Amino acid sequence: MSSRPSNITVIGAGIIGLSCAHDLSEAGYEVTVIADHGPGDTVSALAGALWFPYHAAGTGEVVERSLRRFVELAALGDSADSADAGNVDDFTDDVPPVQMRTGVLHERLDPPDRSWVAPVVKVLGEEAVRPVDGGVRATLPMIMTSRYLAWLMDSCRMNGVAFQWRTVTSLDELTGTTDAVVIAGGLRGGDLLGGDDAVTPVRGQLMLFVNSDENPLTDWVVDSDDPSQLTYVFPREDEIVVGGTSEPGSWDEAPDQETAEAILARAEALVPELKELPILGHGAGLRPSRETVRLERVEGYGLPVIAAYGHGGAGVTLSWGTAERVVELVGEL
Repeated sequence: MSSRPSNITVIGAGIIGLSCAHDLSEAGYEVTVIADHGPGDTVSALAGALWFPYHAAGTGEVVERSLRRFVELAALGDSADSADAGNVDDFTDDVPPVQMRTGVLHERLDPPDRSWVAPVVKVLGEEAVRPVDGGVRATLPMIMTSRYLAWLMDSCRMNGVAFQWRTVTSLDELTGTTDAVVIAGGLRGGDLLGGDDAVTPVRGQLMLFVNSDENPLTDWVVDSDDPSQLTYVFPREDEIVVGGTSEPGSWDEAPDQETAEAILARAEALVPELKELPILGHGAGLRPSRETVRLERVEGYGLPVIAAYGHGGAGVTLSWGTAERVVELVGEL
């Protein structure tokens, strides 16, 4: 009879990998994260990142689980008493990494896609979503990406998670060194499993603006007029994330001037206040897209393997639900 696994290796240090490592360590496993990039150099660092199930078909339970966790984290940030915060001491910082923010989703499709509304109402109540002229006004978790990734990394380390910064080229390298492997390697996930060519890059580009000290923007805006030119304005405390694009099959990670000008024109039409704000910089990244998220045990290797990749532009949104499901899958080994 095989024994319960105790040592788990997670490949990938983006939002999915760190969330899985966090929850596995919380469940009592000895966890090692192996990655060729730190979280600040992953596509996760470029995320907007408003909780919203963008192109996340078939992930209903994962979506709801993640929403509940982010709402709980936002409540910790709002609380003056951090006694119940466990190992999230840095939530006492001036800027909590998760906050509930209100904004408007402009709807252009007829009928509009409101599949995301049901989990929001279930978790937050009907007052969290209400129709307005031309769309929907909602209150959702917004993740302050750089602060959030730093908190998540610190929380993993406090739980005893070990980190190795190197590239795994084959799962054979890990045979005999670990009881099970979780593949959260984004675009490389399919390669590590030997030919899952369903994983493709979807290029996204964004801009960063300085948020005003005197009259800061707080409400987010999303316009889904054209899926390939999704426009969003996500104000944080000291910066505003503005995007974006969705270019399937592109491997170009360099910001493009013409694309930036198009993003700027669309964003300023939505939020005229941007015209008065300085631009901090530009960014581009490759979302690890798949027709369906791969979240399952995979057979045929020399050790137990769990796939957790293909989240596309919904990596942050699905992160905690993915982590909880990974813990369940490891427990079933």
